[in-house]
Amino acid sequence: MTSSAAIQKGLDIHAIRQQFPVLNRLVKGKPLIYFDNAATSQKPQVVIDALVEYYSGFNANIHRGIHTLAEEATAAFEATRDTVKQFINAGAREEIIFTRGTTESINLVAYTWGRQNIGAGDEIIISTMEHHSNIVPWQMLCEEKGAVLKVIPINDEGELLMDEYKKLLSPKTKLVSVVHVSNALGTVNPVKQITELAHAAGAIVLIDGAQSSVHLDIDVQKIDADFFAFSSHKLYGATGAGVLYGKRSLLESMPPFQGGGEMIREVTFGKTTYADLPYKFEAGTPNIADTVVLKTAIEFINKIGKDKIRQHENELLKYATTQLEQIPGLQIIGRAKEKVSLISFVIDKIHPQDIGILLDNRGVAVRTGHHCAQPLMQRCGITGTTRASFAVYNTKEEIDELITGLHKVIKMLA
Repeated sequence: MTSSAAIQKGLDIHAIRQQFPVLNRLVKGKPLIYFDNAATSQKPQVVIDALVEYYSGFNANIHRGIHTLAEEATAAFEATRDTVKQFINAGAREEIIFTRGTTESINLVAYTWGRQNIGAGDEIIISTMEHHSNIVPWQMLCEEKGAVLKVIPINDEGELLMDEYKKLLSPKTKLVSVVHVSNALGTVNPVKQITELAHAAGAIVLIDGAQSSVHLDIDVQKIDADFFAFSSHKLYGATGAGVLYGKRSLLESMPPFQGGGEMIREVTFGKTTYADLPYKFEAGTPNIADTVVLKTAIEFINKIGKDKIRQHENELLKYATTQLEQIPGLQIIGRAKEKVSLISFVIDKIHPQDIGILLDNRGVAVRTGHHCAQPLMQRCGITGTTRASFAVYNTKEEIDELITGLHKVIKMLA
């Protein structure tokens, strides 16, 4: 399947694929073709080995132990913090907070900074293309505080209407929280410009980087983001581990998210004082193992090179787009000029779920439904899409199999 795509732009795709054990399995008697990377990526052997090594060699609770295993586990956990700092170019390691994922990172900001700073009549701006995780926490906050949620509209191509965004900004705007890359459309949003405009209006900015962190070079200082959230499992790491970056001055001013062990300096029945950053926001025993192997996942990406990965993925996107456009009755949803390697589409008179089931019978894994972006689907006048999302280990030959499968679906159901 990978013969003609074995060497592309300096990447040995065949050798890369060999590092992902799951790609060797069969699904319904067919070789697995995994196009659900926007939901979660598969894991290379080095990440799997690192997870096994942690549990086999130095599993222990971190930070407070003085025995050898505790010290080794602590060192590995904190090494990930340093690696993440470099990965997104944060200004200080204390600005890296470990969470369970992007959703928890956004909720952390809503429940701490939000409750502390949002009041009645204040305004929060999000966009039409947000994942539910970047809608619901702000709705809850607005309901609690009597604040107003405003939404940046999009055009038919799936791009933000920046002139309309400018009109939404006002002295009442306290927070702008937008997705860097749409999980349903693949659109890359101009987050640096969004941030500059928000700051000029006196607002702070949170960027949902769940989809962008694996595809794009992230420089939180260049963006000047106040908060940036992402998850490990979308960049070849484990599930249940995530990151919240926050500017130090903001994090220091915010109250803790949860109370318990580790986030304290001293506890008496009369008063508790809190730990310094970043531990003020890391109550309880964290997901140590999966956080430790996030370092390995980032090193895997860095070893290949994000530029090379992105070039390969862009070629896949271009090739898939060209092939899909030739299928009668198929409409691509989201045609932004700036996209990552993700395509959503609908086919006339065929439900996305039926497409997903029939493709799975051929070993092709895609995602179907509203992709936790129901307001976006409503804006597009549809209930859901079929989504194919590509990673470094995918090939043009696999896309050919997808296209063949779609033709058979249409022949069977249309």
